[in-house]
Amino acid sequence: MLNLDTHIVLFALAGDLRKREEELLARHPWSISSIVLWEITKLAELGRIDVDLNDAELNRILARLHVWPLSWQICRAIEGLDLKSDPADKIIAATSVVHGIPLVTRDRRLRSARDVPTAP
Repeated sequence: MLNLDTHIVLFALAGDLRKREEELLARHPWSISSIVLWEITKLAELGRIDVDLNDAELNRILARLHVWPLSWQICRAIEGLDLKSDPADKIIAATSVVHGIPLVTRDRRLRSARDVPTAP
């Protein structure tokens, strides 16, 4: 199983994945932190992405993903991260740490965090 960063989910929905990402995502089940759903909604609300949140296909795809809830264990793991980033990214990273699943991201800060397992 893989944990997808918000932008990877958006790239996948738009068909804008890199070849390596496409191959990786084709071989493993996808999961997301619950904060990713909020980020997608917020980005659409702010007009930073052009996504119809009521689109049936979007909702069908998102409903098929495993969504990791925000837990006390994830919140506690944030404290130990060697990561300077926004709270949503910290939650996404801590989700990978707690559940021991690789994070798929293009974000250099997330990829360089020592404790966060990232997909190759």
